[in-house]
Amino acid sequence: MEQIEVYIEKCREGVEIPAYANINDAGMDVRAAEDMIINPGETVIVPTGLKVAIPAGFEIQIRPRSGISAKNPLRVPNTPGTIDAGYRDEVGIIMTNISEESYKNEGPFSIGEKGNKKGVYKINKGDRIAQMVLQRVPMIKFVEVDDITKIEGNRGGGFGSSGIQK
Repeated sequence: MEQIEVYIEKCREGVEIPAYANINDAGMDVRAAEDMIINPGETVIVPTGLKVAIPAGFEIQIRPRSGISAKNPLRVPNTPGTIDAGYRDEVGIIMTNISEESYKNEGPFSIGEKGNKKGVYKINKGDRIAQMVLQRVPMIKFVEVDDITKIEGNRGGGFGSSGIQK
């Protein structure tokens, strides 16, 4: 399997470099670098304690972990998030607690709890909060035309044009 070198720096004490949980996994688990509380309706940036230097022509995509999305109301709202090849600051994971404000006195719950409990969530330092995937990013070269509908492959229709059932 092809491997691409990506330089990584630990910029906080006690953080772990992301790793694949299994040999054929597409994503590497990313961990929180500090304890954080996420209240209902709140969006935070969870620091990872890591900086990366990605080669030109690539990006790192940040994606949610399916176990977190299935078990609780925490979401990575800008999925997939993009870390560009020129970015050199600390990687942060944007997370939103989609619990309604009326649950502000429930919890705090841990991200590993089952049951999709609504309320306050505590992320602990070292918790696996997201995954990162390295992707090639070809550059776009736009070619301006007078009528785009004349280009081969036009299926016609717009949003929802294929309907719900066939």
